Amino acid sequence: MKCLSFFSGCLGLDTGLKMAGIEHLLFCEIDKYASSTIKLNNPNVPLIDDILDFDAVEIRKIAGLSFEENIDLIVGGPPCQAFSTAGKRASFQDPRGNVFLHFIDLISQLKPRYFVIENVRGLLSAALKHRPHSERGLEKPPLALDEMPGGALAEILKILSAEGYKISFNLYNTANFGVPQKRERVIIIGTLNDKKVPHLIPTNSEKKDYELPPWRTFRDVARNLEEKDAEFINFSKNRVKFYEFLKEGQYWRDLPDEIKIQAMGKSLYSGGGKTGFYRRIYWDKPTPTLVTHPAMPATDLCHPEIIRPLSVQEYKRVQQFPDDFLLFGNTLQKYKQLGNAVPVGFGKLIGEHLINHSRGNELKSNKYTNFPYSRYKNTSDENWNNIVSSQLSLKI
Repeated sequence: MKCLSFFSGCLGLDTGLKMAGIEHLLFCEIDKYASSTIKLNNPNVPLIDDILDFDAVEIRKIAGLSFEENIDLIVGGPPCQAFSTAGKRASFQDPRGNVFLHFIDLISQLKPRYFVIENVRGLLSAALKHRPHSERGLEKPPLALDEMPGGALAEILKILSAEGYKISFNLYNTANFGVPQKRERVIIIGTLNDKKVPHLIPTNSEKKDYELPPWRTFRDVARNLEEKDAEFINFSKNRVKFYEFLKEGQYWRDLPDEIKIQAMGKSLYSGGGKTGFYRRIYWDKPTPTLVTHPAMPATDLCHPEIIRPLSVQEYKRVQQFPDDFLLFGNTLQKYKQLGNAVPVGFGKLIGEHLINHSRGNELKSNKYTNFPYSRYKNTSDENWNNIVSSQLSLKI
């Protein structure tokens, strides 16, 4: 299979696809540091920058494809901030949301046999048009149809289904697929084949269900790294002293009562669980989701024993990049690229899944019908369609 990759980042998904045997004809990435990383590792593959500057005809030409040639696969993880539950959720009103729509248009015009879209959980519930919470309430007008939860994804599915695609999706915790990290992402797969692509087949389970081996852990991938080689940023000096009170797996709630207020300040009285404050990870569990900066107060990722954030080398191991994979930029830029990446092993599994489907091999996903793919319910295409279509129909 041959592939066109958009929003390629530092090639987490694409490195996995390559390991599965898929050949890339084009990369697309606007971030200058990630683009340089792509050039370092794949100097012979064409690279374009802003997707908005290219139409389907130009992309075919750059990828070395004639107008008549079929495309096997298009993949991409469009910017997720427009749909993130942690942001304003401006959806397609956000310029990054419009980039998403341009990507959908390119899929419609290029007509690959398969496409894969990766995004955050918030895409499942984002409205087509976001109404600020300050303008909602009992005394406000009811939500319009395009303001209902799920409207953005419903619009995407409507466009692609009209092009003949059979579409499946789910929210997957990558720890269930051999990744030593609890990272939840929506994977949407479309195909022009007669049968849609079944859900991905898990390889691991938290509780060893379905006779699967347990989740992989931080110790599994990081135990043989040399501390002298570690590249990392430091916690600020006024925060280091509090880590001396914490053991692996502990966080701010485990600090002595008399110093919690010193450590947390005003954040002590804010809402939420604040689980990322002064957080040491476990040796024998998957890591939390790797973030783009492991030393921010609310998203700390501290080593289980040493008082420092996880190193770049540990980030690479958790994200399953080869040790010799090259990253361009300073330490913070390396963290950012790795924190935004799809785990390589997860990408490889997706690639193998598509190859098996393209060859007509039986994919025994039915065996895992009730498998807890993530910590959330009703995130598969079947369940989501039933719930959202019902809500939208009621609104009509």
